[in-house]
Amino acid sequence: MYSDINEPREKLSKHVVRVWIIRETIENVIGLTILGILLYLDYHFSWKAWIGWILIGLVPVSIVMMVWSWIMSFLLYKNWRYDVSEEFLQLKMGVILEKNYLVPMTKIQSVATEQGPLLRKYGLCSVTVDTMGSSHSIPALHKEDAIELRNQIARYAKIKEVES
Repeated sequence: MYSDINEPREKLSKHVVRVWIIRETIENVIGLTILGILLYLDYHFSWKAWIGWILIGLVPVSIVMMVWSWIMSFLLYKNWRYDVSEEFLQLKMGVILEKNYLVPMTKIQSVATEQGPLLRKYGLCSVTVDTMGSSHSIPALHKEDAIELRNQIARYAKIKEVES
């Protein structure tokens, strides 16, 4: 029935890699700061020896995970695709575990654009689509493209704007 559906072709904005790297760096700096504080407290209050060894063991693991998160940002961008037709919203993502979503337009209940401080800095928005049982997001498109995509999905899904 759906054998004529092609792979999604549309890509995210190239700036998403920078946004993801900045976000991951902020998260990693916070994590390493907490780890540093715990190491200081272990030294200052002479906690049990095994606690210190666990904390010391977490340092190289944290550094490796930080580097991996930066590499993962490039790989995610390379593999993230989406497409919209009158019948479906298609999403393809993942590096190690590839996920493909085919969301029928008849099941979409709402569509929205979102923009946090990092996305705003690069002129990007994410588009979020909600169905009865799930929510799907296209993480970073240029603001104009995101608004256009949101409106296109709303038209295809026949979503009516509610006046307040």
